[in-house]
Amino acid sequence: MKKHFNIAGPCNDEDHYMIPVIPRSRDILNLVEQKQYFVIHAARQTGKTTTIQHLVNYLNANNQFYALYCSLESVQTFSESDKGIFEIFNNLKYAIGFSNLPEKENFGINLNTNEISVLIKSALASYCKLLDKPLIIFFDEIDSLQNETLITFLRQIRNGFITRKEIPFMQSVALAGMRNIRDYKSKIRENQETLGSASPFNIIAKALTIENFSISEVETLYALHTHATGQVFEKSVIEKIYEQTDGQPWLVNAIANEIIQEILANDFKRVITIELVEQAIQNIILRRDTHIDSLLDKLKEPRVRRIIEPVISGKSNAISISSDDTQYCLDLGLLRVANGEILPANKIYNEVIIRALSYDTQFQFIQEIKGNWIDHSGNVDMNGLLKGFQQFWRENSDIWMEKYAYKEAAPHLVLQAFLQRIINGGGTILREYASGRERMDLCVIYGKKKYPVELKLMYSKSVIQEGLVQLSKYMATLGEHTGWLVIFDRSDTKSWDEKIYWKTEEVDGKVINVVGC
Repeated sequence: MKKHFNIAGPCNDEDHYMIPVIPRSRDILNLVEQKQYFVIHAARQTGKTTTIQHLVNYLNANNQFYALYCSLESVQTFSESDKGIFEIFNNLKYAIGFSNLPEKENFGINLNTNEISVLIKSALASYCKLLDKPLIIFFDEIDSLQNETLITFLRQIRNGFITRKEIPFMQSVALAGMRNIRDYKSKIRENQETLGSASPFNIIAKALTIENFSISEVETLYALHTHATGQVFEKSVIEKIYEQTDGQPWLVNAIANEIIQEILANDFKRVITIELVEQAIQNIILRRDTHIDSLLDKLKEPRVRRIIEPVISGKSNAISISSDDTQYCLDLGLLRVANGEILPANKIYNEVIIRALSYDTQFQFIQEIKGNWIDHSGNVDMNGLLKGFQQFWRENSDIWMEKYAYKEAAPHLVLQAFLQRIINGGGTILREYASGRERMDLCVIYGKKKYPVELKLMYSKSVIQEGLVQLSKYMATLGEHTGWLVIFDRSDTKSWDEKIYWKTEEVDGKVINVVGC
């Protein structure tokens, strides 16, 4: 069977094209050598489980340690420790029983499984005493554990750690999950649990994450397919994919898989072009594959909304980089920090965040928006379109604002749903977030023409002048000479006659239509 690009579950060398794990895992191996307990956290489908399983095989093959992979995902439903700790014990027993470790038949024997406060510690201490080499355990899906189960488990691991000179215990432990250790703390505080002075978190030496692929790693990955089939990913294609994904592992694999298996139907003689990359990205976005859907499901969480909303609207001084909510969004892989700004993690997420939040609106617009602002030559009447939106917003804004949990960003979302409804099937919208700069830039592309649009909220008298300068600069990067500056005024003291207006300005030789809403 030929190898393929994997988009479901861990990768393995026999079935999948994959980047070598060990060169990317030196920090983890160093912590193991130093006998440290640590955290590995990253968003779903970024390679955590693949990395861990390969490290277990690598460590066992080196004959210096015994290494074990143990998933705790099935413990998620057991929040109370009397049941949860017993289920962790069962998961350990299962993992050891199906491993190649020695003495596995003796794990957990002659223990009172009702003594939950010491069950995991006692079982592991007794087992380590039987082994002739140090034991390393990688606990995957650690953030599946909840409440009392989580606290009791971590306290037993901590106690085993601090007494391991006198009582045999694991040399090194990795706690792997989607979130950093700080979110376990936050979760416990929310449930008003008292950790006391013996905090179960203070033994963690370091929190590591799984890095995105570099562009050279993307090139190496795709070269494996070229070597196997002769089908080449040209440099410009690789650059396009990297530009859109920022090297996010699942997206890198998913785009290649979509092109090769779905669009080209494994016809390895066909040339892979940038147009195929763009088609693959649109297919993935519209289909809302599991990775996209599970990530975007997080947008419903209040702590995520508190950060994503000002990212969309560009609201200044609304996000603290040190807040738990911000760090949570970064840990999830939804956002990244670049040049001092907090932005969606890649250009594909730029698109899917807006699409997800405005999908229902787009669907309802199919019935409500009847205007056609595209002529037979494929040109968009942007003036007519935005005048149509002005009337729609005047008549319906109160209704649509109430439909959104993201109320601060609702004007941006409704307008983008309106635009998406008009151009669907024949164009695209490029979105440039401007975190903290009170704006969002859009470029509507239909056919071969570009239509620059900037969205701003009216927050001071200087907004229009700022917008004219900002949009002029954005238009210069696009090489366009006509643009539209949309100003949403949410003041309760102004009438609609004051809010709805249209005026045309000239800035640096460019024509900018100011559209009041």
